[in-house]
Amino acid sequence: MKTLSLPFIEVKEKIDQAQHITLLSHLNPDADTLGTSLGIYALLKKAGKKVEVANASKHLPQYLDFLPNFSKIKGKMDYEDSLIIACDCGSIDRLGFDLTGRDIINIDHHHSNEGYGSLNVIVSHFASASQVAYVLFDRLYDIDAATATCFYTALLSDTRYFTTAAVTEDVFAMAKDLIARGAKPEKIAYNFTQRRPLASLRILEKALASLSLHHEAKIATLFVTQEQILASGASTPDMEGIVDYARSLVTVEVALFAIELGSDVRISLRSKKVDVSQVALAFGGGGHKLAAGFTLKQCGLQESMDKIIQKIHTLKLLD
Repeated sequence: MKTLSLPFIEVKEKIDQAQHITLLSHLNPDADTLGTSLGIYALLKKAGKKVEVANASKHLPQYLDFLPNFSKIKGKMDYEDSLIIACDCGSIDRLGFDLTGRDIINIDHHHSNEGYGSLNVIVSHFASASQVAYVLFDRLYDIDAATATCFYTALLSDTRYFTTAAVTEDVFAMAKDLIARGAKPEKIAYNFTQRRPLASLRILEKALASLSLHHEAKIATLFVTQEQILASGASTPDMEGIVDYARSLVTVEVALFAIELGSDVRISLRSKKVDVSQVALAFGGGGHKLAAGFTLKQCGLQESMDKIIQKIHTLKLLD
């Protein structure tokens, strides 16, 4: 792994001086945000720190319950004066807690990160937030099997099984090292691919039935209604990855998946080459060049999709 100029000393000083530490992951969490936070949690717990791990979402992805300390994730923060370590979160609002006046270490790899921390450790060309955490904490603590499992899981997820453009020699070196330290690739892969709940297939069926193509089949849209979500019994984690079905079509350059959540619509954007983070930023969201998202408040499904398709045209992303 190439040497990076990261604030190793500053991070260690903040951790050493903190009486309490809270690890936070973003709303509607995925494997990278949870794997990164749980990996750091295991390190700090072993080091004897008073540490908690929390997430403000109503539902957590249950296929990740094999991760060490998954059961320790709380829906609230108990420490009022703790040092916050935010993992894989581009904006402070997406953490879901009131963090006014709190000291924050912001660990991320999103180029759209707003730099809301008192200390920001952001490496935008890294494949996952766990890669940032791995490089940072490998210099500060001894990474054991628990942390290796969490970091490897996060890396596997955000590289989409080592298939994204962010996969480099360093990514494979990190994966190799984490396996040597106790991560079990076959067990982790099993939990990703062989533990889908029935509700996820039911809602996938509804989403695929809505598939529509636009702009000479370069844009694909999918959607699910609130009624369909309730009927299927699906929760937000059950819909993770649905947008990739639309992106997989040979002609499609931009895929859009809209989820109706009451009066709001949550949007996931994916692309093969187009910078969809521009679209997300235009609507107050963020993300990566090829994967971004945001929420439209008080907006209907069709209106939302029409607005986004128009924005893609306005930005001339497909020209």
